[in-house]
Amino acid sequence: MKWHWGPRGDARLVLRIAAFAAVALTAGCSWFGASEKPPLPGDRVSALQISRQLAVDPDLAGTDVILPAPYDNKDWAQPGGNQTHAMYHLKAASGALKQVWSVDIGAAADDENRLLAEPVVADGAVYAMDADSVVSAYSAADGSQMWRADLTPDDEDDNLFGGGIAWAEGKLVVSTPFAKVFALDAKTGEVKWEAPAPAPMRSAPAVSDGRVFVITIDNQLVVYALDDGRKLWSNAGVEEAAGLLGGSTPAVDGNLVIAAYTSGELLAFDVTDGRSLWTDSLAGGARGNAVATLTDIRGRPVIDREMVIAIGNGGVMAAIDGQRGGRIWDNGLGGTQMPWVAGDFIYVLTNESEVICLSRQDGRIKWITALPQFEDEVEKDGRIYWSGPVLVSDRLLVTGSSGLAVAISPYDGGILGKQELPDSSHLPPVVADETVYMLSDDARLIALK
Repeated sequence: MKWHWGPRGDARLVLRIAAFAAVALTAGCSWFGASEKPPLPGDRVSALQISRQLAVDPDLAGTDVILPAPYDNKDWAQPGGNQTHAMYHLKAASGALKQVWSVDIGAAADDENRLLAEPVVADGAVYAMDADSVVSAYSAADGSQMWRADLTPDDEDDNLFGGGIAWAEGKLVVSTPFAKVFALDAKTGEVKWEAPAPAPMRSAPAVSDGRVFVITIDNQLVVYALDDGRKLWSNAGVEEAAGLLGGSTPAVDGNLVIAAYTSGELLAFDVTDGRSLWTDSLAGGARGNAVATLTDIRGRPVIDREMVIAIGNGGVMAAIDGQRGGRIWDNGLGGTQMPWVAGDFIYVLTNESEVICLSRQDGRIKWITALPQFEDEVEKDGRIYWSGPVLVSDRLLVTGSSGLAVAISPYDGGILGKQELPDSSHLPPVVADETVYMLSDDARLIALK
């Protein structure tokens, strides 16, 4: 397959305001491609930082970005990679990405349905969920289908969409828009148990130490036992009338679970009994269009070395003491993507299409790299929604709805290369066993190596 440089395709981001209203969605990028011309000297700073008072900290100019060595993760068993969402520095083969295989998983995204579930990879298989809640399993080696299971109840509306999947202990746990949680045999697709939920779910579950954690669209955290689906405990948050389409998967580490609600609340609980440990709010005071004023925490929170790191759409990013609560630092960044932690640095993608490198210790900015916000920058047409970043083999991979993959240096923010992907996608890539997997908007599961 020969790829050509340049954007292609588009998609739309959907906003739920009582009913769903559509807003333009965006494009994506990958990493191992031909290098561009060397970037111009100087700091890469978006012009938007002036009005937002966002700037690189000059005191970090002499601080080198040192990252942990890349490692070969065999699995990407849950959204975010694992239950903590801290994956550090992954490894993949060098060179340009090439498609290894591609399969059609079923119903694609359209004006009524959306693909919200990211694929997961475990034990030599790749699992995916289409826009009609059909779950399927494929061989990671060649993409051959292993099984397929339609979880839509006979009496339910086929137009409902959302939910997600997670693998643990030989089971595939599935949250659905039908207010049901399923556990399937990961080898056969047989339903091992199903349990009712108090409301539909848009986001994927998290699984840790025999417990399943799900968040419903009306901000309820419900915890089930992985072995038989019995309800262990729950928490009811404040229901919001408006929010971004989708939701956030809880982060879990030991006795700590972090839930992020569409209200902008970030809550910490003891996993054993649901006892509240602390509460914070990332609602912020963002102003601008209707999307900017929503307080959702859409990006998954991260637990890393007893620190909780999260970013809200409302314009607050914060690092919080995981056990005691209390902010270690915060800043005025807003975004809908999961922060990526590696060593002493954090990488985050903002609502202004900027990839930013921050000091993990105090949140100061090391560098800023602006990505194009529109496919046609002159006419301001074709809004691009970027996803990521994912740190793989000394490259930050950012993808989006245009079908273009961009590789960014984690050390100085320079653009390392661009590569056109087979299809457009608004979901971030996942990486396992030195292979990159993407689920495109037209419901194609693509393996790249």
